[in-house]
Amino acid sequence: MEFFIYPVSQASDITAFKATLFPVGEDQEPMLEQAREIVRSFNNIYGNVLVEPKGLFPKGNAARLPRIDGKAKMSKSLNNAIYLSDEPDIITKKVMNIFTDPNYIRVQDPGCIENNTVFTYLDTFCNDYEYLEELKENYQMGGLGDVKVKKYLNEILQVELEPIRKRRKEFEEDIPGLYEILRSGSYNARIIAKNTLEEVRDAIGINYFKQL
Repeated sequence: MEFFIYPVSQASDITAFKATLFPVGEDQEPMLEQAREIVRSFNNIYGNVLVEPKGLFPKGNAARLPRIDGKAKMSKSLNNAIYLSDEPDIITKKVMNIFTDPNYIRVQDPGCIENNTVFTYLDTFCNDYEYLEELKENYQMGGLGDVKVKKYLNEILQVELEPIRKRRKEFEEDIPGLYEILRSGSYNARIIAKNTLEEVRDAIGINYFKQL
């Protein structure tokens, strides 16, 4: 029975706040389309009350980063991910163990960048596109070792994750403040959802409490 009502439950979580964009993975597009169909059906009958949601999807490799062993996407349960809370030394250790080209035995040999996890990460996080293209060319020609490429990736990830890790620690040191953020957010969410529900009841004509 839960499988039949689950799409409706998901749609209610989305439409209650009348948000227009939802940052989700591509695998969530069917769920969003189901919500849009429910919204369209409701609006066709009762008027433009609800808002059709659109997905804000990550582009390129960021849509699904592979885990550090080069296989499926990162998994916390398998401990093959780089976490936002990882300390710099842990990140360095993980980056240096990232899967690259299994056929790249000697530095002077040409390397392959396709399905090479290090370059997948660099394509996602590196903003110096000119230098990255140079790295790729040198790697494919031979003479550029995995260690140098991994060290460059490590530098980029350290800069990317440092402010996130710092902010996380600030929250950890202020638990009362963190609870206040959660409390305030929950309160605001309830107000918005309550107003949407009132509009839905008015449109359907079942707002009995308001009639009383």
